[in-house]
Amino acid sequence: MPVAQALAIFGAGVAAGTINTVVGSGTLITFPTLIGLGYPPVLANVSNNVGLVPGALSGIYGYRAELTGQRDRVVRLGSASLLGGLVGAILLLVLPQSAFKEIVPALIAIALVMVIAQPWLARKVAVRQKERQPEPASGSAEDPIQVGGPILWTIVFLLGIYGGYFGAAQGILLLGLFGIAFTDDLQRINAVKNVLACVVNAVAAVVFIIATQVDWTVAALIAAGSIIGGQIGARAGRRLPPWGLRAIIVCVGVAALVRLLA
Repeated sequence: MPVAQALAIFGAGVAAGTINTVVGSGTLITFPTLIGLGYPPVLANVSNNVGLVPGALSGIYGYRAELTGQRDRVVRLGSASLLGGLVGAILLLVLPQSAFKEIVPALIAIALVMVIAQPWLARKVAVRQKERQPEPASGSAEDPIQVGGPILWTIVFLLGIYGGYFGAAQGILLLGLFGIAFTDDLQRINAVKNVLACVVNAVAAVVFIIATQVDWTVAALIAAGSIIGGQIGARAGRRLPPWGLRAIIVCVGVAALVRLLA
């Protein structure tokens, strides 16, 4: 692999790890980068998924303080993410590659819309959180209401299927969902989002490693970059200009759309 190509993939991994930890949609950096470098869509998606798992773990470690007291929430919703990610990964393998090539432009377009709509969604969530601000002793993640019922579990399961199949902007969808469902600090919600997205990516990665081809050089470069990015996102990512992140994601995503539709 040429050095310039390796650096491009590594840099995309750093950016994706940072963005995934802060909000999500890092796949819209790495996947289009691989497509632009000439990798087939399914191979690019599989290798990208495997490579982003270590970065997701890095982000979880960076947000470990915010996970305190959320064990019940993580266990309950994590089961939905695990099963959903498994189904999504299997769908990617059993459906024809031509189906993925036809579906993925629509998935990228949906993800880009979510990225663009994220500021509006964040404002709506913030207003709702303010209106529902609990007393200091209430709103704990240990409250059954704050763990989530069967409807929320089902929605998380469906998002897990999406994440196992492709996954771009999965984090944004989870953040918006939890911001509406729970009365809790947004950083704590973000910490749960990081865990669930990691569960989806991890179970899908296991399926891909067992059942299909992975470009291990690509996966290793993305993994190395995403680990660094996960720490950047956890420590300094909150200070990065959100408009800049969104602009980069949208530009790269549009470039991928153009290439896939050409």
